[in-house]
Amino acid sequence: MKSYIAALFFTLCAIINAQVKIQGRVIDSETLKPIPYADIKLPELKISATSNSDGTFYIESSQNSTQLVVSKSGYEIANFVLEKKIDYNFTAQLFIDNNDDDIEEGNVVDLKTAVVSSAKKKRLKKKENPAYAILREVWKHKKKNGVKLTSNYQYDEYEKLQFDISNIDSTFMKKKIFRGMEFVFEKVDTSSINGKTFLPAFLNEAIYKVSGTNDPITKERRELVANKTSGFEKNEMVASMVKNLFKDVDIYDNRVNILNIKFVSPIASDGFAVYDYELKDTIDVDGVEVYRIKYYPRRAGELTFKGELFIAKDNYAVKEVVMETTKDINVNFVRNVFMNLQFDIPNDSIFYPKKEYAMLDMTILSKKEDGKGIFAHKTVNYYNYDFETKHPEKYYTERLDPTNFSLNEKSDEFWKENRPEALTKNQEGIYETLEQLNKVPKFNNIVKVVEILGSGYYNVGVIDIGNLYPSFGYNQIEGVRLRAGARTYFSQNDMWRAQGFVAYGFKDDKFKYGADFRYMFNQVNRFQVGIGTKRDVEQLAATLTSSDGIMTRSFASSSIINQGDNKLLSNNNLTNVYTSIDPWKNVTFRLDGNYQFIQPADSQYFSIAYEKDGRIKETLTNSSLSASIIARPGAKFSQHGIDRREMGNLAPTIMLRYTKGLKGVINSDFEYDKLQFLYSQPILVGSFGRSLVTVEAGKTFQGVPLSLMSAIPGNESYGQVYGTFSQLGYYDFVTDEYVTLNWEHHFRGWFFNKIPFIKKLKLREVTFLRGAYGNISEKSKAINRSTVEYFAPNQQIYYEYGFGVENIGFGNIRPIRIDFNWRGNYNYLPNVRKFGVTIGLGWNL
Repeated sequence: MKSYIAALFFTLCAIINAQVKIQGRVIDSETLKPIPYADIKLPELKISATSNSDGTFYIESSQNSTQLVVSKSGYEIANFVLEKKIDYNFTAQLFIDNNDDDIEEGNVVDLKTAVVSSAKKKRLKKKENPAYAILREVWKHKKKNGVKLTSNYQYDEYEKLQFDISNIDSTFMKKKIFRGMEFVFEKVDTSSINGKTFLPAFLNEAIYKVSGTNDPITKERRELVANKTSGFEKNEMVASMVKNLFKDVDIYDNRVNILNIKFVSPIASDGFAVYDYELKDTIDVDGVEVYRIKYYPRRAGELTFKGELFIAKDNYAVKEVVMETTKDINVNFVRNVFMNLQFDIPNDSIFYPKKEYAMLDMTILSKKEDGKGIFAHKTVNYYNYDFETKHPEKYYTERLDPTNFSLNEKSDEFWKENRPEALTKNQEGIYETLEQLNKVPKFNNIVKVVEILGSGYYNVGVIDIGNLYPSFGYNQIEGVRLRAGARTYFSQNDMWRAQGFVAYGFKDDKFKYGADFRYMFNQVNRFQVGIGTKRDVEQLAATLTSSDGIMTRSFASSSIINQGDNKLLSNNNLTNVYTSIDPWKNVTFRLDGNYQFIQPADSQYFSIAYEKDGRIKETLTNSSLSASIIARPGAKFSQHGIDRREMGNLAPTIMLRYTKGLKGVINSDFEYDKLQFLYSQPILVGSFGRSLVTVEAGKTFQGVPLSLMSAIPGNESYGQVYGTFSQLGYYDFVTDEYVTLNWEHHFRGWFFNKIPFIKKLKLREVTFLRGAYGNISEKSKAINRSTVEYFAPNQQIYYEYGFGVENIGFGNIRPIRIDFNWRGNYNYLPNVRKFGVTIGLGWNL
C-alpha cells in the first residue's frame, strides 16, 4: 500500500512538472541482458540521453513528445510510440542487426561535404571510424578561450548553487524526525538527469562583474554585484563548500579536474585508448550545424565519462559537451557526476564560455541507487561580453572587501530583472521554506548535531565547548590524559577570539593549561595581533617546522598505542606574542616573540642538559624573535574572520622563517640565528593519481643545546603521520642543519582496477619515499650533556620507502589505510626498526 501511494504521489508530481518522463532499461531481445551506452532520443525535441553500464536510462522533457528512438552499434534501430508520457518501467528490446557489415555503404563521413548517415555501425577500427576523422580535425584546430587572448575583457557571471536531499519517498517523509516540518515536502521534485526524487534544501545566487587584462600580464577582478541565499545561519560556508566541489574545466585539456581527480577528457588526443565513439547524426544547436558524437568508456572502473559531443561542422569547435560518469566510478561518496558545457564560437580559433551546469549525486553510507543522498548543483551563465572597455591598472589590483558576500543583497525585483534564466517554482520556494524551517526547534537541533560532528565544538550561547576530538590521550609520562577546552564564538566571521584549555594527567597527577587571545583589525589585509601562553607536556622532536599556535598539540604527545618508548617528553612553558598582515592575497608576513622555559617531563627517563659557562644546566630558557613569510597561492577559504576554513584544493604552501635567539632577554641562555624553509605541493599526475611532495630545509648557525636542535621527526606510534619517519625514534637523528623530503603518491586504484575480482573491492594503492640528510656542528656537540647521543645522517641520505593499501572498508565508509614501511640504511645502529606496519584513518573521495 505504501509503495502504491508513493508511486501515485510521484506520478502526480511528474504530470504537474513535465510532459515526458521515461525511465527504464535497454536489453538484448535474445539474451535479455542489459545493453550499456545505448543512444536514447526524443527525435521531435532533439533531446538525447545515454544508457548506463547496466542498461538503465532516464530521459525527460517539459514539452510533449510522441516518439522514442533507441539505437546501439550492432543492433537495429528501435522506434517506440509513447503511449504513456510518464513511465518509470519502460523496457526497450533491441534486435541484432544481422545485415550490418563492418563498414556499411553510406556510413563514411565526407568531411568536405559533411554527409552523415545515421545507419547502424559496429565497433570500428580507429581510422575506419568516422568520429575519428572529425576528432582529428578538432585536435588540429584546437581552440583557445578567447577571454585569455584579448587585451581587455569584461563580462557578467551569474552563479547558482543548490543542494537537495535525494531519493525522497513516502516512508522517509513519515519519519518522526520530520513531525512539525511536513510543509517542506511540498517542494519534492524529480531530477531531469536521473529521475530521482529530491527535496531542495539550499539555494544561493550571485552575480559577478568580471574584468580583466592580459596586457602585459594577466590580472583579473571579480566583484560581487548581488547575492541572495537561503536561510541557513552559516550560508556563506555552505555556499563555499558547494562551490568548492566543482572545479574549472577546460574541455580541450587532455585531462579535466573533477573533485581534484583527473578524468580523461572526451576530446583528449589519447581518447580512443579509453573511449568508444559513434557518430550518430547532425543537428542544429543555436543555429550552428553540428556533428553529434556519442562516446562511452571501453573499460569499467576507469576515470572516464559517457555522453555526447556536439562538434561544429564549419570549424570543428566544441559547441556543447555532455559528460556523465558511469555507475562503477571508484570515487567514495559520489554516485554520479554530470556536466553540460556550452560555448559560443565567434571565429575559427577561439571560443567563449556560454553556460555551465554540473551536478554531483553524493551519498553517505552506500552507493545503492535507492539510498538517500545529496544532489549538489552549480549553474553558471556568462553574458554581456565586452572587449573594448579598459580600466586603470589599480582597478584590477585593488583588493575587495570579503564582507561584501553578506552585504550585496538586492530586492526580488532586481533578481527578476537581472537573472539570465528564471528560477523553477521549487527554487523560488526554497528561500521561504528555509526561513520557515529556521523557526522549527527540531530542525535547529538537527543542524546543531551536524555542526558538532563537523567542527568538534558544542555551542552554548557565545561559547563553543571543545575541541571535543582531542579530549582523550595517553603517554608514558602523564598516563591517561583528559583535556577540555572552550572558545568564544559570536559568528562565523568573528574579528576576535579568546580560547583556552585545561588538561590533567592521571599518572603524573598534574594539571596543564593554555589560553590565547587574537584580534583582527582589517578583513581585507587581515592585520591582526595575538598573545597566548601554555604550560604543557610535549614531544619537541615530532616536527621540524613547528607551529607557534598555543592551542596546537603534537600527535606524539598523546598517541595511544606506540611501537616504542615515548618517554623523551618535555615540560614546555611557552608564551607567544605575534602580529601578522597579508599585504597581498594569500601572502602572510608574520612576526613572533616567544619566551620558553623547557625542562624534562620526567628527569629519570630524559635529560636535556648542556654545558654553559663551565656549568651543567638541566633546564633551558629561550627568548626569540621569528619573522616568517607564508605564501599559499591559489588557496580558497570559506570565511573571512580571525579563523578561516580552507577549502581543499591544489594550492602549495611556501614558508620562509628566520629566528633570532635573544641571549639575556628574560634570562635567555643562547644567542643564535636559525633559517628554515618549507615547500609542500599536491600534484595531479594525469590519470595516474595524486602526489604530495614536501621539502623542508634549515640551518642553525651557532651551537645550541638539544631542545633548540632540529631532530629529524620520528614516529614511535603505529599511526601514520605525514612528514614523519615511521622507522625512526624520537631524537634518533639530531641536526643543526638538515634537508628532508617526503613524497607519497596515491594511484586511486590504477593497478587494482585492472585486476579481476580485486577491482570489486575498490582498494587503492599508495607508494611513498622519505629521505633526510643533515649535519651537526662541533660547537653543538661540545655543549651536549643530555641523555641523547647525537648522531646525524651525514654519511649518506637516510631513506625509508614502502607501499600501502587504502580505501579499506565497506560502502562509502572506507577510511582505513595500511602502510608497509622499510628502512633503507643505517641499519647497523642499535635497536633500529628495519620494517614496520602503520595504520591510518582518513576520509578520501
